[in-house]
Formats: sequence, C-alpha cells, structure tokens
Amino acid sequence: MRSDLLTEAANPSSASIDLLSTEEMLRVINAADQEVAIAVEREIPKIAAALDGIVERLELGGHLFYIGAGTSGRIGVLDASECPPTFNTPPELMQALIAGSDYALRHSVEKAEDDPKQGKQDLADRQFGAGDVLVGIAASGRTPYVLGGIEYARSMGALTIGLSCTPDSELARAAEISITPAPGPEVIAGSTRMRAGTATKLVLNMLSTGAMIRLGYVYSNFMVNVQPVNVKLTDRGRRIVAAVAGVSYDEASQLLDAAGSVRIAILMQKCKLSRSEAEARLAATKGRLRLALGE
Repeated sequence: MRSDLLTEAANPSSASIDLLSTEEMLRVINAADQEVAIAVEREIPKIAAALDGIVERLELGGHLFYIGAGTSGRIGVLDASECPPTFNTPPELMQALIAGSDYALRHSVEKAEDDPKQGKQDLADRQFGAGDVLVGIAASGRTPYVLGGIEYARSMGALTIGLSCTPDSELARAAEISITPAPGPEVIAGSTRMRAGTATKLVLNMLSTGAMIRLGYVYSNFMVNVQPVNVKLTDRGRRIVAAVAGVSYDEASQLLDAAGSVRIAILMQKCKLSRSEAEARLAATKGRLRLALGE
C-alpha cells in the first residue's frame, strides 16, 4: 500500500500547520528543509560510486540519461538542460526523459507514469545503448514508468542508478547502484515536490556538476568551458580569464577575442603559445586545462 511509504506518511511536526501564523508556518517548513541536506550527506558514498561509474562511461563515449515522472521528471529535465549553457556540453551528452513527454513539463499527465512499457520505448527512441548510464528518479521508488526504463537499461548491460527517497524501494532493488536520501515525511503529507524534490535536486547537482569537474569542464572553481555567446557570458568569460591568467579585465578581453574560448585564452597567456599551439595542447589532454598547463 502507498500509505506504508515514507513519502506518504504524515509529519507530526506539521500536524497543526493550518492553524499557525504565517511566520510560524514558514519556520516549520524551514526546519523540515534543514533535514534534507543531512539525509543527502548520509548517501555521499553511494553518490560517489555512481559518479565514478558515470564518468567512466562518459569518457568512453557514453551518455547520461535521467528518467522520471512528475516532479522527479521535471527536476531531471532541469538538471540536464542546464549543462549545455553552463559547461558547453553537447545536448546529447546528458538527456532527460519525463513520462508524458515535454507536455508534462507544464501540465499534469499523471497516468503516464503508470506505463512501464513507455519507459522502455522512450529510451529506445533515444537510441539508449549499453555504454550509457540511466539514473531512474522516483521519490516513492515504485513508479512503473521509471522501473520499466531501469529494466530495459539493465537488459542491455548499461549502468543503472536508482534515486529515491524511500528506503528499500523497488527502484533501489532494481538498479545496480541505489541512492536513497530519506528526509522523512513531507510537511504536507505526500507532497514530494517539497523535501523529496529538494533532496533529488541536491543529488542531481552532485552527479552532473561532479561529472563536469572530473571531465575537465572546470578549473579551480571556474566554468572554463563557458562560451561567450551573450553579454552576461562574455563578461563572465573575461573575468575568468583575468582571474586564472593573472591579467587585467581589458587584457582578458583582448585575449578572449584572439583565442575564441576561455581555456585557449588562458593557455595562450600562461604558456606563451599561439592559438593553434594552445588548441593542440588542449586537445592532447582531452580538454583538461590543468593538465595542459602542466599542473
């Protein structure tokens, strides 16, 4: 029964939330939210194992897929869609599937999550392969659409990761690696868009950002593969070049114009290379700036 699930249980601390003043109500929600990060912290060893598996496959040409329904699916789409503008990754490197397709991003398509065959079909339609990684996301750990996708991915020999907020869930048992932050019952019983959703976003932040760091899209704590395609990103690129290469903002602007990219500009300045020499050195280190700099 769904009433047995941790994500469906009633939270004693919010039993009278509808009787509280506005400030008191918000303090109850905030206190509950503070427990989310602790729940995620307990899962760091499993998150690390999942991240290492993801990076290993991405380095071999694989792709990272998220699959989910409702809030879980929307959070997956958000995380995957932010990587191309942040790290200039190819759109196909990280992909997210949501039950009910893109229409479900803005509209409720609740019945779509009950079809395990559709989870399999959606992956097949994206040419999901044995060298890819699938992260199944379901707060309850029992969404048929997600379980169908996990079953399909495992049958191909792909790496499967189950992310849920319910201990010992079907998803945890079905996936090769299970990540189960359990922040406890929601402030509003069953409203997994709240604490479970926050826990999900925190874990996906770790997986996607950690992968980008390991693949060399980050130097120090700068997104050095950012592309200067608008005013904001051009300014960010100049500031990164100035900080890493140790030059003024104006000099960084000239370097970036000459180099065409942040990493090449930094290499040209710090190693006194021409643009073509810097491009060749960066290619030889598979885009890892720190290695290209000899650090």
